[in-house]
Amino acid sequence: MPPVLTPGHPGHPGPEERAARVRFRRAMTLMVMTLVLPGSAQLVAGNRRVGRLVLRAWLLLLAAGLLAVVVVALWHGVAFRLAVSATALTLLRWVLVLVAVGWAALFFDAWRLGNPLSLQQRQRLAVVGVNGFLSLGVAGTLLFGSHLVAVQHELVDTLFVDGETSEAAAGRYNVLLLGGDAGAGRWGLRPDSLTVASIDAETGRTVLVGLPRNMASFPFREGSVMAEQFPDGFDCEGCYLNSVSTWAQDHRELFDRPGRAGVDATVMAVEGITGLDVSYYAMVNLAGFKDLVDAVGGVELTVRDRIPVGGLGSDVTGYVEPGRQVLNGHDTLWFARAREGSDDYSRMARQKCVMNALLHQVSPQTALVNFQEIAQAGSAMVSTDLPASEVGRFVQLALRARTQPVSTVSLVPPAVDTADPDVEQVQAMVRRAIDRAEGEAAPPKRRRKAPTTVTGGSLGSRDEGYAANDADDLASAC
Repeated sequence: MPPVLTPGHPGHPGPEERAARVRFRRAMTLMVMTLVLPGSAQLVAGNRRVGRLVLRAWLLLLAAGLLAVVVVALWHGVAFRLAVSATALTLLRWVLVLVAVGWAALFFDAWRLGNPLSLQQRQRLAVVGVNGFLSLGVAGTLLFGSHLVAVQHELVDTLFVDGETSEAAAGRYNVLLLGGDAGAGRWGLRPDSLTVASIDAETGRTVLVGLPRNMASFPFREGSVMAEQFPDGFDCEGCYLNSVSTWAQDHRELFDRPGRAGVDATVMAVEGITGLDVSYYAMVNLAGFKDLVDAVGGVELTVRDRIPVGGLGSDVTGYVEPGRQVLNGHDTLWFARAREGSDDYSRMARQKCVMNALLHQVSPQTALVNFQEIAQAGSAMVSTDLPASEVGRFVQLALRARTQPVSTVSLVPPAVDTADPDVEQVQAMVRRAIDRAEGEAAPPKRRRKAPTTVTGGSLGSRDEGYAANDADDLASAC
């Protein structure tokens, strides 16, 4: 049994040291109280009026946070609408800033209430260090949260518009996805790939309708400006689907919205070809597409053949090698757009495989963890006429679509003669694909034989068709 030290013994702490220890523990306790329950330190050791006010405000914020969690869990649509509301984002940003500043001030006041000058030097240094760590840690976390909210606000301001909403047509939203390169000498982004994502307004079940950029002699939507200019179809010399935008931008004075002449004319063409009413468009700059893929950590794709990187002929600088693998942004971009050794229809098939992979592989958790990078890539990559008020709806539809197969139908050979398309046949193909996706039509009794060849990195060939260009389940064709 160790000996009991009596007062006055050299090893027994004196009254001053015991008092210093009590003051040290009190100072540390006040800071911990401020961390756990802001205002409680002032309530027991400082200005009680301030303490009560802060404590009530803190409890109110906790209640609001708990309510927000319940809303997010039960009503995702409300959460998504708030996430794209400029007013809500501005309010949240300033609340985070004010809480960060106020909490840091409370830590400073808790340090003052601990009477640091009465502590021993070692204890004083410890209190200063702990107080600095807690105040900077809490305030820094809140300010970083405020920064993320500012990033989201900037994304909403940059990407979305305050335009009119479109109602679903026959129970579906049809979104025109345009991809291409911005370059010198162009009025804007000339579409190099065109796909209509036809989305069921309730279930999110999606059908991708692919249109070849070299389609010619097609009609425009009845009653449109372009139909008036080309009553017999777009059959002029060198007139293809991807040049509609250029023609319209050269004749802007014909359009109600000259600044959007190229997109509006392209929508008129797509509606005339497919018979679908386009709800919105989204234009993707493929040069910035790789940043988005990198932001989500890459996508897993099946590379069926060596995919050239860099261009045509002598411009090829390398290859994406075959195999099931996760591709970074650079390799995914070339997987989607490589032309060397393939035709346009093989490229279309690969592009649909990339779309399918992004839809099913980018989870909400991935998007949240990489939010800032995704926001920065998205604002530089996409332009759209989707109103901010509709973003919540489409996010919900995308989440529903992730759990279902994606169907495709492409208006390409051998089914369609792109130089002189039979529009009635084309529109019937689109209707059948949508009806099958909705369960209103049975699959064809005689399915065409699944292709076994690989051309340009896609399963199939121009003559027999590419699997990913005509599939009820795109994942199985990729």
